[in-house]
Amino acid sequence: MRKKVIIMGAAGRDFHNFNVYFRSNQDYEVVAFTATQIPDIENRRYPTELAGKLYSRGIPIYPEAEIKNLIKKHDVDLITFAYSDVTHEYVMHRASLILSCGADYMLLGPKSTMLKSKKPVIAIGAIRTGCGKSQTTRRISKILKDLNKKVVIVRHPMPYGNLTHQVVQRFETYNDLKNCTIEEREEYESHIVQGTVVYAGVDYEKILCQAELEADIIIWDGGNNDFPFYEPNLFIVIVDPLRVGHELLYHPGETCLRMACVVVINKIDSAKPRDVKELRNTVHKVNPEATIIEAESPIFVDKPEIIKNKTVLVIEDGPTLTHGGMQYGAGVVAAKRFSAKKIIDPKPYAVGSIAEVYKKYPSIGSILPAMGYGSKQIKELELTIEKSPCESVIIATPIDLRKIVNFKKPNTRVTYELKEVGKPNLEEILVKWLNS
Repeated sequence: MRKKVIIMGAAGRDFHNFNVYFRSNQDYEVVAFTATQIPDIENRRYPTELAGKLYSRGIPIYPEAEIKNLIKKHDVDLITFAYSDVTHEYVMHRASLILSCGADYMLLGPKSTMLKSKKPVIAIGAIRTGCGKSQTTRRISKILKDLNKKVVIVRHPMPYGNLTHQVVQRFETYNDLKNCTIEEREEYESHIVQGTVVYAGVDYEKILCQAELEADIIIWDGGNNDFPFYEPNLFIVIVDPLRVGHELLYHPGETCLRMACVVVINKIDSAKPRDVKELRNTVHKVNPEATIIEAESPIFVDKPEIIKNKTVLVIEDGPTLTHGGMQYGAGVVAAKRFSAKKIIDPKPYAVGSIAEVYKKYPSIGSILPAMGYGSKQIKELELTIEKSPCESVIIATPIDLRKIVNFKKPNTRVTYELKEVGKPNLEEILVKWLNS
């Protein structure tokens, strides 16, 4: 008898784990996926075209809140947990619920889920969302290009639309982004500006086959704090001294830290020296073989006069503020550095799903998360900005939000890059790796 399985996910790792471990496995029958974290991704199906010959009707996707009833309804034997950037306590509370319902609980690891590439793979990961993966990926991409290497970036999945249309996605120009959500644009746009091709999608074996055709080196650009889908030849992990202690408290961020070849302590220009020292000691204790690099995350403001002595609304990256748990980012740093009179709290003016975000994540401070998982939510974000009684807006999202949202108020954009401090630096690490 095939064991009946439910995969708990968030439209990313869950689909990958199914594809590489369960899809053709005669020992298991996946009866459902569950979905959380991302709005409006439940109540659809993993399509027949992707599910394979064992699943002629596809696989339904339900809200995670229904997991207890689903176990009973389908007499489920096994639940596998397959999403990221959650506390160890959260993972084990889910385990306790599953075990109390009589089912087994499983976490699939790298050996069962990583694909092997014919080309060298550099993986970029982190211990939490918002540590600085994207800026690190841009920095590594530039170094490799300067060394005359053809680089292709493969991004952790964000298949929030029609899954059959997102099996393999390739992004090279702005026009390729026209149907993307804000969250997708935030991960792809900066690489396209840098002239780097980005792949993403649902089936990462097919993605790998295509990426290998045009790359000397593949860079895996991780999502949240997940470990890579591809077996890395070099694994670089970012840690955050503004959230000291999180490196050992979150799943699977601690896994990434323990796997890392190189650990980048980012944001040392914003952190307290004692926190940087404490984090360095933790990294050395947990992973003494890893090379440690320290880096700053300097900000750049295109129109600082928009900020000075003004009442400002600060907009930051959505996932970093929500399940990433950050209290502030580059926008708040810019507001303080350039003498804003006041940062207004947008909560009283939030519309629709934006207001719901604040209810779900009450720890978000006086910042507006740039949520945009669909056209309706983007419109609600726009209305929230319009209603907020500010003199100007600080846009500190990874993309130029002005290309998607209509701003009627004066605004300025904050960007940030990675700047290594001291030795060793990333270029030295990469040159040594290439010559090994």
